[in-house]
Amino acid sequence: MAADVRSRHLAVVAARAAADKKAQEIIALDVSERLVLTDVFLVVSGANERQVKAIVDAVDEALHKEGAKAVRKEGVGEARWVLMDYGDVVVHVQHEEDREYYALERLWKDCPVVDLPGDLYAPADGDGDTHA
Repeated sequence: MAADVRSRHLAVVAARAAADKKAQEIIALDVSERLVLTDVFLVVSGANERQVKAIVDAVDEALHKEGAKAVRKEGVGEARWVLMDYGDVVVHVQHEEDREYYALERLWKDCPVVDLPGDLYAPADGDGDTHA
């Protein structure tokens, strides 16, 4: 059974909030077939600890406006890998180095990718190229 509409919506809201803070390598994975605890993993990268914290704050605020409250947050103090659990969606905000090292996408490579809006990947200079 694929991730439900609400989970996908929250993933898009979180991805958009992360993109607004210049998060990189934004990907959403439908883990609903493999995990009973959540539907979607959203994984994003920040260039440094300060950016990771800004992304975490933006995602938390955006999801709060949607009525989603974090059940658990881990790693906020170190801001290297912050896990934010909203029940149906788990957001992983990782420092670029940790993202490369832990390679969550490889661990969950058998899970389908959730389609995210193309404008999330638009470069800041607006030249029209997309990430996908």
